[in-house]
Amino acid sequence: MSESPVTPQPRSSPQGLIFLSAFLFVVWLIVNSSVEPPIVAVGALVSLVLAFIFIRRGNVWKITATPARALHFIAYTGVFLAELIKANVNMLRYVYAPRIAIRPGIVKVRMPLQSAIGRLALANSIALTPGSLVMDLKDDHLFIHWLDVKTTDPEEATRIIIGPFEKHLGAVFG
Repeated sequence: MSESPVTPQPRSSPQGLIFLSAFLFVVWLIVNSSVEPPIVAVGALVSLVLAFIFIRRGNVWKITATPARALHFIAYTGVFLAELIKANVNMLRYVYAPRIAIRPGIVKVRMPLQSAIGRLALANSIALTPGSLVMDLKDDHLFIHWLDVKTTDPEEATRIIIGPFEKHLGAVFG
């Protein structure tokens, strides 16, 4: 009788637990807009419990925090905010223009990231900027509804849409 090989369960990462619970706690504080002691205490407890559950149930949040990754995450946040402002200004132009000259369409772009959390962060970054919406992910390609299609060439569309986020998200999540 041969025994089937047992795949080892990934061990919990204290760094990942701290990173995720801190992230959830910051989101909690932003959503509640308060730093009163009961709200802070409940937020800290809920964040820690949720982080523990997520860390134990999958590999997605097993992120090793390094100073370089932290700097890239800060840089990504700045890039995202700049892209968000540019997209909102473009939307204002479309809304207040006497004649709207847009070419809506769906473009196929290359998905450069391999980790699940990196792909999620990239898709959300694209979807949160007005004028673009991620419709599907197939293999290593994203299908994006783009309000004003500037090119249908997949490489050029990848450079325009994903380019600003790719370097920093790749360094943080891989």
